[in-house]
Amino acid sequence: MVRKILIAVGITAMTMSAAACNTVKGLGNDIESVGQAGDEAI
Repeated sequence: MVRKILIAVGITAMTMSAAACNTVKGLGNDIESVGQAGDEAI
């Protein structure tokens, strides 16, 4: 029983960390696009 709980917690942690990584990457792309738009406007 404890083993199943630990496996579930591990899978959840991996899923959450993968989602967080994608979010940070997306935020970086958004910031980069804003910077490029500013350069083009200037």
